[in-house]
Amino acid sequence: MTHKNFKNIDRVTYGRGSFSQLADTIAPIRSKNNKYFVYVVDNYFKGKSLSSQLQNKPEDHVYYIDVDPNEPTTQQIDTLRDEILSAKGLPSGVIGIGGGSIMDIAKALSLMLTNEGSSTLYQGLNLIKNPGIYHLGVPTISGTGAEVSMTAVLTGPEKKLGLKCDWTVFNQVILDPELISTVPTDWWFYTGMDTYIHCIESHNGIRNNAFSLAYGDQALQLCREVYLLESAGRSPENDDKLMVASLMGGLSLTYSEVGVCHALSYGLSKIHGTRHCYANCVIFQHLGDIYTEGVAEFNEMIKKHRISLPQNLSKDWDEETITKMATVSFNLPFMWHHAFGDNYREIATMDYIKGLFRRL
Repeated sequence: MTHKNFKNIDRVTYGRGSFSQLADTIAPIRSKNNKYFVYVVDNYFKGKSLSSQLQNKPEDHVYYIDVDPNEPTTQQIDTLRDEILSAKGLPSGVIGIGGGSIMDIAKALSLMLTNEGSSTLYQGLNLIKNPGIYHLGVPTISGTGAEVSMTAVLTGPEKKLGLKCDWTVFNQVILDPELISTVPTDWWFYTGMDTYIHCIESHNGIRNNAFSLAYGDQALQLCREVYLLESAGRSPENDDKLMVASLMGGLSLTYSEVGVCHALSYGLSKIHGTRHCYANCVIFQHLGDIYTEGVAEFNEMIKKHRISLPQNLSKDWDEETITKMATVSFNLPFMWHHAFGDNYREIATMDYIKGLFRRL
């Protein structure tokens, strides 16, 4: 048996107001390559106060990217890469400021700036040939775990799958809980539940271990404090907890694996364009026979925060649509293997996966 040698974030800055240290953090990196930075920022912040706090210099390039409603695509990354290189050559680094999609764009871009061809060639595990450039993440929403994961998830013409390797992991993240205070309540719930589901799936499978369980146990406890216990609700203290839970949940899945809900969400997102965290919530409520305790607790949190999730979606899907979604999900064997063990092929058949989609 070969044990994984996991890469982690090189450095983490944490604390309220820590975003103000961005310029000082990247100063030692500015002398590299062509001495400019690329900022990839969620379009939500264009014209808002955060856009005036970027501390960018005149030579830097700032891209405001709209990630609503579509998640990152391989074509988007390839086009952005080509535009950057043709304009000024290789930058000193890439800074991503936003939610999970922006984190994935920043990670993917840092890799594709040093790797030739389309990013579709690198969707999978350890297919990247050359290390990427310096990249720093500043999450403005908590729950996706993208700030710590070794995956940059992209939707391509054929599949939704990440660029996954050690070089994907951020060199630096800045975790400033003040930045997540304006997240709309529904998305505060959806993204936080992504962390919760990460941990439930990480725990319930054959690849869990003392490392993944330790991170996951702590992340689950923080999620309960934020969403379920007497302390639940929106508050600065809970923003602090949620930001840490997101990172720990991401580490839990990194040392283990996700499972059935994530496999299905890839299919739903690929075919319908549904945002990842929301897709997970839509699906997870129907998986009580697989994750019994987790789904029961999830439903308590839905009720407590008066979250409304759609029902009976499948009545509008024809057989062709269900088959397309099931095909995407079926082709994620590592998730099914983690969830069901070595005999997963006997359980996670196309018919079984279609049946799961018909529950929605």
